[in-house]
Amino acid sequence: MDAQTLTFIFVGLSFALYIGIAIWSRAGSTSEFYVAGGHVHPIANGMATAADWMSAASFISMAGIIAFAGYDASVYLMGWTGGYVLLALLLAPYLRKFGQFTVPDFIGERYYSKAARVVAVICLIVVSFTYIAGQMRGVGVVFSRFLDMPIQWGVVTGMGVVFFYAVLGGMKGITYTQVAQYCVLIFAYLVPAVFISMLVTGNPIPQLGLGADAAEAGVPVLEKLDAALVDLGFAAFTEGTKSKIDIFAITLALMVGTAGLPHVIVRFFTVPKVSDARKSAGYALAFIAILYTTAPAVGAFARLNFIESVHEKSYAEAPGWVKGWEGIGLIAWLDKNGDGVIQYGPGAPFEGRPDYADGTGAHGERRLNNAPTANGNEIHVDRDIMVLANPEIAKLPGWVIALVAAGGVAAALSTAAGLLLVISTAISHDLLKKTFRPQITEKTELRAARGAAAAAILVAGYLGINPPGFVAQVVALAFGLAAASLFPAILMGIFFKRINREGAVAGMVAGLVFTLAYIVYFKSPWFGAVNDADHWLFGISPEGIGVIGMALNFILAVAVSRYTAPTPVAVRAMVDDIRMPSSVKEPGL
Repeated sequence: MDAQTLTFIFVGLSFALYIGIAIWSRAGSTSEFYVAGGHVHPIANGMATAADWMSAASFISMAGIIAFAGYDASVYLMGWTGGYVLLALLLAPYLRKFGQFTVPDFIGERYYSKAARVVAVICLIVVSFTYIAGQMRGVGVVFSRFLDMPIQWGVVTGMGVVFFYAVLGGMKGITYTQVAQYCVLIFAYLVPAVFISMLVTGNPIPQLGLGADAAEAGVPVLEKLDAALVDLGFAAFTEGTKSKIDIFAITLALMVGTAGLPHVIVRFFTVPKVSDARKSAGYALAFIAILYTTAPAVGAFARLNFIESVHEKSYAEAPGWVKGWEGIGLIAWLDKNGDGVIQYGPGAPFEGRPDYADGTGAHGERRLNNAPTANGNEIHVDRDIMVLANPEIAKLPGWVIALVAAGGVAAALSTAAGLLLVISTAISHDLLKKTFRPQITEKTELRAARGAAAAAILVAGYLGINPPGFVAQVVALAFGLAAASLFPAILMGIFFKRINREGAVAGMVAGLVFTLAYIVYFKSPWFGAVNDADHWLFGISPEGIGVIGMALNFILAVAVSRYTAPTPVAVRAMVDDIRMPSSVKEPGL
């Protein structure tokens, strides 16, 4: 049975499982739709949280970033995992103890203001839609390559599946679906990693294989990879090129951004007790660590295998996976010297984005229309393909290729569902019920939540099919926005009684506007800004600028609060109550 048939079977079975779970766990109340009734076991919630957070960026992109950025990519490992420690210690138990459904709920009540609630909803929607565009695009890429359909139809198929179990089951359906998706994605990530580690080093444990000797070379894998990259003109894999200030800024932005992501925070409202929220964060960190400790090995093995498979190989005799990914525009070859041999080196091989023409070149290449650049590199490879292509590069069995495809879809859909739910909840609960139409019944609110989820899926699908260029290029955009807007308001709401509604609103607006403007200016094609360290503020890249936005948020919130009316006594008492030890009070929902 060929790999494509197996992929149809594996992905089809996983879809059937997700839909079956959604039918079994259909939400019958707003409590079940928003927070699964608050009865999810901490272990199950830890798995669901891990799946919710380990998106297509983690499953598909992160190892690719590591493969091509090497040491510099450590910021993603440190930032994203460190954020969970921050979340477990500073936010999760207190937010759960507050006993509300959503992040805007907390901000609206804590800052005694409908305006603060509305601003929080706007921040949440901007962050969530930014994040979700990449998830839907990831679904389209997986389907396009492995199920032989256009990217847009892959996105539409993913929309249909998410629509069914997110709209029908709400948080209750999503939670148990995400438990299944975690099992699928982690198994799909580990199996090829073990295979490839065995092939490259003879060691079945990827984490140990990364430090072992390459099987044939007799030298450590990292030493062999460093030598290969340096010979080609790249920086060594184990050497960093980023400045210390930028590494610090990106890592911190990713950490506090993780702790401020609304679709992650809402997961801690689904457990029965405050203590369970902290346990859930611990379990989630353990489940996430399984993938994150494997990713560096996957990235290093992928880069080494890619070089050995492609560089100075005849295009006519290139492996099938090269032409397969070339067919959907994620690999491109431009034969600059007319010898029919692929040359791989630093720099972009041609001007602009990949631009395919009908027909073939002199040696069969499809890369025809862009002018060549003045360097020796002839091949463009999208870093997002490395995990998906790894089994093909290593010539693993077809069932492993199919398993990775199912895992990639599971990773993208799990996060997309969580994001869609927080968007729909923000619209139906925070805007409709708590702000504009407080008199509506629970039944009407539930219908509005499902309608908002359906509308959000349509918008997400459009963004997946037509992603804004700057969103696709900025891995840390959603994290930076969350760090600059929501995280300070939540943290100060828990630990600083003096921060009032005027300060919170001013801080959130300033942090969001500054960070978004900076990223758009440097990353979008609209301004033509030069995106290099010489032009960045304090030498901080757009990926790390959320730290400055966060600092601006804190400073403005404190300053405005100092010169405006003090926080009401009742709100101060509520903050004290939230911070009361859990043994004194363990509220349910």
